[in-house]
Amino acid sequence: MLIIILRWIAVLALAFIAGKLMAKIKMPSILGWLIVGMIFGPHAINLMPQIVLSAGWYKTIIMWMQCAFGVMLGSELIWSKLKTSGKALVLTTLAQSLGTFAVVSLAFGIIFAFTKVPIYLAFVFGGIALATAPAPALSIVNEFHAKGPVTDTLLPMTILDDVVGIAVFFTVNSLIARAASGGSLPLYMIPVMIFLPVLIGVVVGFPTGLLLKKAKGKAANLAVLLGGITATMVIGWLLNTYLLSGVTLNYMLMGVSFSAVFSNMITSEQLEDINRYFAPILGISLLTAIVDLGAPLDYHLILGAGLYTFIYIAARAFGKYFGAKCGATFTHMSDTVRKYLGLTLLPHSGVSLVFTGIICSTLASAPELVQIVQGTIAAAAVINEFIAVIAAKKGFELAGEIKKV
Repeated sequence: MLIIILRWIAVLALAFIAGKLMAKIKMPSILGWLIVGMIFGPHAINLMPQIVLSAGWYKTIIMWMQCAFGVMLGSELIWSKLKTSGKALVLTTLAQSLGTFAVVSLAFGIIFAFTKVPIYLAFVFGGIALATAPAPALSIVNEFHAKGPVTDTLLPMTILDDVVGIAVFFTVNSLIARAASGGSLPLYMIPVMIFLPVLIGVVVGFPTGLLLKKAKGKAANLAVLLGGITATMVIGWLLNTYLLSGVTLNYMLMGVSFSAVFSNMITSEQLEDINRYFAPILGISLLTAIVDLGAPLDYHLILGAGLYTFIYIAARAFGKYFGAKCGATFTHMSDTVRKYLGLTLLPHSGVSLVFTGIICSTLASAPELVQIVQGTIAAAAVINEFIAVIAAKKGFELAGEIKKV
């Protein structure tokens, strides 16, 4: 057990070094983290084998880390700020999310109509495609201290995008289950999966806010914050394990709602101090989450990528970029948001792999369809993530929100 933990820590150390080397050649550190995760994961050198990725202690740490980087997002949900842009934010999120679902579903629907594949599988690809993985973009914001309208729009949008993604995907999953005669997640579970994580965060966030009002100094503020994150994760794990064992709750969403509650209860000065104190822990959380994202990726799939993979990547990018542009234009957002927000929404792989695992279980009675979905999404996860990270950084640069390095 000790040897396994030490090997995992060694991989994180190598990822940190690789990130620094990437920064030297003017690339985001996250690319180094992803590459190390993939190289030392189960499909290559295997220093971080599948037994680690499946271990209970490892999953618990990742849950905590997901809550932790949710704190960064939640601290942006200050009611006084959202009152002026909330409507525009919601409409733009719906435009890019549902637009992506429509474009990807339509593209595969046309192809499947000619290839005799069941048309309903097109909606599977649309349902997987609409969600955005927040960790890659957040790591770029954190590394380059991005500031400006694109960053201010992206951070709360990733939260709303996650909610829309869960609702649409699990609705599609339930309907597909009936068509494929497989198992089904009951429709009533969809609002549970969205609102239960939010409720958990609120329940812990309110007493945390009260304690933070009385906390003085760095140590006290950090102790209260870390205690709140841990309590949020533990409550979520207990409910997930003993009450909802058939589904996986969103721990990032718990962290977001937890942070949003206490962030609106304390002064802006104290919140700024807490974010500064928390920055090193946030950095470690993001590094760990990205290595975890890269570890399951199989580099062999790049060579085996087929037409479906490239159609999926292109259709999803088209939907995200032009959906965000149309939404931002309709709601009269700034020119930089209209032009560059879509580029920052391209990271995807962590969410896509989770959704793929769920839908493949639903399609278990049709192995030929499982093969199509797994092959397409797994290859797309590898290829898209590297393209998306570079595109996201370029989007922030073109918007003038990080310095060109």
